[in-house]
Amino acid sequence: MLMLLSACQPALNWREVRPAQSNAVALFPCKPEVEQRPGMGLAQCEAAGLRFALSWADGPDPTQAGAALKAMTQALAAKLGQPLPAAQPLKVPGMTPLPEAAQHRIAGASGVARVAVFSHGGRVYQALMTAAQDEPAAWDSFLGGLRVHGDIEPAR
Repeated sequence: MLMLLSACQPALNWREVRPAQSNAVALFPCKPEVEQRPGMGLAQCEAAGLRFALSWADGPDPTQAGAALKAMTQALAAKLGQPLPAAQPLKVPGMTPLPEAAQHRIAGASGVARVAVFSHGGRVYQALMTAAQDEPAAWDSFLGGLRVHGDIEPAR
């Protein structure tokens, strides 16, 4: 699979990343910098004019994960000064199935942001790609490489 991805996007060097304490696996096109604090973290990098990030945070109450996911997307749209577009379905292996788990494409004067929010139990995740112009293939690769918790195989 990585060979196909690199053939389609020669400027992007895709690699599997397992940020410590995230309980997640992600496919990044560059080596991400990882920042962590108790109960939260961020892995991010930039390649070929595209910015990729995966953030995670533990909520105090797992029953509030859906509300947190909704608030995350609304906050991003507000920050970008754009209305929140209709949600697109999202399926990340291992995620808790919630109606608020979704992906959005937010276009504005300064570029395009693609965001996906999902959870596993009380932990919420946000995957984000920003670019001057939309790159659907890069987003599909990034999103398609995400897995959480029980679907993570040990590194070999």
